[in-house]
Amino acid sequence: MPNKLHVKKGDTVIVINGKYKGKIGKVLTALPQDGKIVVQDVNIVTKHKKPTSSVQQGGLVKQESPIPSSKVMLWCDECKRPTRISKKILADGSKVRVCKHCGREFTD
Repeated sequence: MPNKLHVKKGDTVIVINGKYKGKIGKVLTALPQDGKIVVQDVNIVTKHKKPTSSVQQGGLVKQESPIPSSKVMLWCDECKRPTRISKKILADGSKVRVCKHCGREFTD
């Protein structure tokens, strides 16, 4: 059975604990099998890359590294604060994620 995350690729999230606490960024990649996500400009690490045919010059490359999804909360742009989500069933039978505070619908 696959693991589920409370955030999806493209969501705006805020980091709620750790070195990058309070930083807001976009989810670049979701890794549900590990329970982790990659957030833009959060958890930057330096990697050593060898030169290859696609990367002509090797060297040090800075890139984002995954963080546990439990360390972030979904950011609501309408009420400007972190929020939990609830699910609402629409008339056509589809489910949509909704902000607990203001009722804004998050598109998937």
